[in-house]
Amino acid sequence: MGNMFKTAFLLTALTLLLMFIGRHYGGENGMFLALAFAVVLNFGAYFFSDKIALATYHAQPVTREELPRAYAAVERLTQKIGIPMPKIYVIPTESPNAFATGRNPSHASVAVTRGILGLLTDEELEGVLAHELGHVNNRDILISSVAATIAGAITMISRFGFFFGGSSRDRRGGGLTGLFMLILAPIAATMIQLAVSRSREYQADATGAHFTGNPYALASALQKLDAYSRRIPMQASPSTAHLFIIQPLLGMNFGNLFSTHPPIAKRIERLTGRPAEFTQ
Repeated sequence: MGNMFKTAFLLTALTLLLMFIGRHYGGENGMFLALAFAVVLNFGAYFFSDKIALATYHAQPVTREELPRAYAAVERLTQKIGIPMPKIYVIPTESPNAFATGRNPSHASVAVTRGILGLLTDEELEGVLAHELGHVNNRDILISSVAATIAGAITMISRFGFFFGGSSRDRRGGGLTGLFMLILAPIAATMIQLAVSRSREYQADATGAHFTGNPYALASALQKLDAYSRRIPMQASPSTAHLFIIQPLLGMNFGNLFSTHPPIAKRIERLTGRPAEFTQ
């Protein structure tokens, strides 16, 4: 119920932001156009956001024969949890990472990068997959997918409106308000998104550790993923970065303000009950 409320809140907040942008650039007509766009966008986000996220990273579906380790671990875990088997995808990059997406446990997908498969032991890989299935079981994959789609749209529309001209009043004012819109609208969308995403990671860590009964394997995996993803960074879209188990590279860093994930050291400390052996 909590995640359904959060999803409704997020959709409402981002829709209002979209309408505000529409009103700024096109007056009342622009506001109603933005509302109509938001309805279509929300429908698309609900039904197709998982496909958009998978396509963004060129994720390819794989068979049991192609990825026996991951399939075996996911089958064990889904039987234990009591959820349907998700579709499994591989992202063609050596940067180690993973994410889950979909609107509910019956329509879920789990994607792992090629780099994660060679890096982790069987127990560590199972810990990561349990974390992702934790997102599925906690039913928070919908909110993260919807947030990714709408935040991306707000960024696109604010840029489009700025570069192709706002209202005549704004043009007379030298476009200063438009410049603020260009900068602040995506920031507002991102901050709404982040308010939801950090607590999800702690929850999924705890759920994943509970399913495997081995919190140390997930903690070890997080430590490895953090170290190796710094060596081989993965470029990601800011609107989808929060989907991943480890925060990918966003091209710019303003400290914790735009961090989509809690610090790895804190996640490890929560899993193991003692401070991590490294500082972040």
